[in-house]
Amino acid sequence: MQEIERKFLVTSEAFKNEAHKRTHIVQGFLNANPERTVRIRTRANDGFLTVKGKANKSGLSRFEWEKQISLSEAEDLLHLCEPGIIEKTRYEVSSGDHTFEVDEFKGENEGLIIAEIELGSENEPFSKPEWLGEEVTGNIKYYNSQLSKNPFKNWI
Repeated sequence: MQEIERKFLVTSEAFKNEAHKRTHIVQGFLNANPERTVRIRTRANDGFLTVKGKANKSGLSRFEWEKQISLSEAEDLLHLCEPGIIEKTRYEVSSGDHTFEVDEFKGENEGLIIAEIELGSENEPFSKPEWLGEEVTGNIKYYNSQLSKNPFKNWI
């Protein structure tokens, strides 16, 4: 249950032309402490409860446990979350043998677009699309749990 993930800023909306799937996501945090986050998420007609541990020193890897729950359970739990609900549209874009999940944030995080790629190992090679910008892996301010507390609109 180890998640190995790299995050990047996105420099253009060209990814939208390459996307093969698009999903609306709403999520909140029962606990947004970077040492251990507990997230509630709705995605399409499904709900999810996710627990994530602290990232390793490189910021690439951390424990993740996820359980699917009903949509109604997730919607009920969202009412118990800390302030700062995140809304975003997720685009899935194939690139070589991998899939990038590109999140276009809404609301207080409008204007922020982040691409994530999950890997099998920290050193696994992957091809980088032209719209992929600066790597922000391990930069805590780009964690969704932190965006719920200090949204992108406050940075600019």
